[in-house]
Amino acid sequence: MRDPHLYPALSARALLLLVVAMVPSLVASFVGQLFTIPALRGWYDLLQKPFFNPPDVVFPLVWTFLYALMALSFWRILRARPEAGPKGMAILIFLSQMALNVAWSWAFFAKRSPYLGLVVIGFLLVAILLTIRAFKAIDRPAGYALFPYLAWVGFAALLNAAIAIQNPGG
Repeated sequence: MRDPHLYPALSARALLLLVVAMVPSLVASFVGQLFTIPALRGWYDLLQKPFFNPPDVVFPLVWTFLYALMALSFWRILRARPEAGPKGMAILIFLSQMALNVAWSWAFFAKRSPYLGLVVIGFLLVAILLTIRAFKAIDRPAGYALFPYLAWVGFAALLNAAIAIQNPGG
């Protein structure tokens, strides 16, 4: 099905925009890992975790899927024709929530602070909601594609809160 409010997906311009759309996800993933990996063995392993904490293997699988969805969603916004609506603010909100995504890894893992992580993830949830709203105004599928991300970050916030409560010393 063709979306008349988007430029065609199979053009040189669209393929270049796909590469551009992938950059924020790739950067967020890479930088987030720089903050996360050093804390996994040792500090994170020693934390008390709730019964609903998924096995470690789940996290990279879920995040790979979510980053791909974010890139796809962003690509649809970048391909939106001018008549779909102004996209500058939507792009700014999207990039801001990506920065908050990285900030959570820094707060929770690099700073080793579940409490600071909880503050950051609260802002991240708001930013994701704002991104969904801004994207849906331009391209509904782009907004809806971010719902799994919102759900996972909501779950991560619950997990973060449980870890903070179970580890008062951080």
